[in-house]
Amino acid sequence: MAWAETEKPQEAGKQGIREHLRMRLPEFHPVLAVIDMQNGFCTAHGSYAQFGVDVSPYRAIIPNVRRLIDLCHELGIAVFYTQQVREASGIDLLSRRHRIIPSRRLEFDEKIPSCVRGTWDAEIIEELAPTDRDHVVMKRRDSAFQDTEFELWLRSIGADTIIYTGTDTCICVENSFREGFNKGYDVIVVDDAVASTWPELHQAALELVRGSFGLVLNTDQLIHLLGAAKRTTSAFRLSMKSLHFP
Repeated sequence: MAWAETEKPQEAGKQGIREHLRMRLPEFHPVLAVIDMQNGFCTAHGSYAQFGVDVSPYRAIIPNVRRLIDLCHELGIAVFYTQQVREASGIDLLSRRHRIIPSRRLEFDEKIPSCVRGTWDAEIIEELAPTDRDHVVMKRRDSAFQDTEFELWLRSIGADTIIYTGTDTCICVENSFREGFNKGYDVIVVDDAVASTWPELHQAALELVRGSFGLVLNTDQLIHLLGAAKRTTSAFRLSMKSLHFP
């Protein structure tokens, strides 16, 4: 009985700490990632359209991505663009390393010199052109993290949360949020600011986020959330209730 009595105050103290931690709002330091919104993928004259891809889903998200970029500039949230590129020589093509490549992807890589570094095709679309304050991550594979400076730059500014927009939801966006999550970054995907030419895989990727990786919001929800959660220059405090939209 004496042992139990001496334990009760300790347990009460632990409970008090737990209650205190639950009452504190978590603090986030987010960045915005704009994935591969390039001429080659998102314009009627780009390499994807030349190959016969319907780029209208990619173009449909441009206004929402623009709204989020403008909001982040206003709130002091860093904006990172990724730019998928290839060398004119073809030295970095997937076919140089892989023997098993889906035929659609292999045919595209072999027939269309898409997003060659230094060309108009590789540039970010005019509607979303980066400013001097933004950062452009050049990548050669699907993930924003693979063989790029992205994580180094995130660490340098103390970022811990990545808001994902751009294309393609089930390829480069998904590879990026998966790798980011596994590196310890919190994940927010904006469902009406990401797009895919595979509608069913677009929805599946969003369900993956909801079930295993993070938070899915639409543009209006995110704008409201960030506007209400502003704390300091780069920090935002989000209530636990705000992290559970239906």
